[in-house]
Amino acid sequence: MLRAVSKRLLSRSLAPSFVWWLGGPAFNQPPRLPSSTQSNPDFVSTIKDVAALAGVSFTTVSHVLNDTRPVSADARRRVLAAVEQIGYLPSAVARSLRKSETKIIGVLVPNVRNPFFAELVCGVEECCRLAGFSVFLCNSDNDPKRQQQYMRTLLEKRVDGLLLSSAGDDEALARIFKLASVPSVTVDRLVPGVSADRVSVHNQQGAYTAVLHLLELGHRRIACISGPAEFEVARERIEGWRRALQSYGIAPDEQLIIESDFSSPGGYEAVRRLLLGQAAQALAVPAAPPVTAVFASNDVMAVGALRAAAELGVRVPQQLSVVGFDDIELSRYVFPALTTVGCSIQQLGIEAGKVLIERIENPGAPIKEVLLTPRLVVRESSAPPQASN
Repeated sequence: MLRAVSKRLLSRSLAPSFVWWLGGPAFNQPPRLPSSTQSNPDFVSTIKDVAALAGVSFTTVSHVLNDTRPVSADARRRVLAAVEQIGYLPSAVARSLRKSETKIIGVLVPNVRNPFFAELVCGVEECCRLAGFSVFLCNSDNDPKRQQQYMRTLLEKRVDGLLLSSAGDDEALARIFKLASVPSVTVDRLVPGVSADRVSVHNQQGAYTAVLHLLELGHRRIACISGPAEFEVARERIEGWRRALQSYGIAPDEQLIIESDFSSPGGYEAVRRLLLGQAAQALAVPAAPPVTAVFASNDVMAVGALRAAAELGVRVPQQLSVVGFDDIELSRYVFPALTTVGCSIQQLGIEAGKVLIERIENPGAPIKEVLLTPRLVVRESSAPPQASN
């Protein structure tokens, strides 16, 4: 019976969704059944079973479990022993109806395959777990319609709070967000038109730092592989690229901005196109100055850039320097190890979780924006340009 009910609930609430439960006090350990019921997969203990075993009323059990009224030490001991013996778990649904809370945080991200969001969610889950919340994770796969569907799903689940990294400029999502009246935080990517707490890195400053590093090495022709222009984070990082060049008296060449999609295949295609175009130009105009460095607006695009350069026989960093943004864990282990800017992504998730829990506890507090300053991490993919360049 329990298995059948569980299957129905899962098919109703998850399929065909890409949704996970992560951590939380209700999910860390399975209930321990007594020997008399271990062979019966359909056994589900109830508060009345606890009361009968402890020899008390079920209201007494309720008072012990919810600490709503003084109970004698002997009765409390018998109730807790009975709970332990039959592996009773209070109904989360009943508790949420009674207390108007679910102890669930909804998290909606655009792409769990991107290591940035995987590391981010780890930080969110850790923070929420320590605060007694479980995390309900949805992946929109950069699909605005799926994003809207998941927003409705999370709201139907009556989550206590919502943490969102948007899949793009989506007016319908903004309308749902405004009508939700749920404590909310946007992380990394904001939702245009929505006033909510935000936790992010300082994108423009991080890009400025990355490009300044290349300028200090002696590079002057620096390409920018950007994310989609619809994302504010992409526009801010382009602006950091421009500002760094201008600080050296260099007029930014807008033709060196190659828009991509924040993915490794996107970075690969962008740099392959850049290098092949540059080779063709060198044949037509031998004196044309080459691009000697690439700033990729995130690390996964930089990984694609490294692959494209290797396939075309362009040595990194001897012939082409590559710098990323985010400092994902993978950036330490690619070859050559990637020079990048970033902060602890897991810490970013922890900060986002803290801000959301504060918003849940104090919904009337002023809107807060937390900006983490990226730091430069110099590894093996950047070096001064060759003299022949």
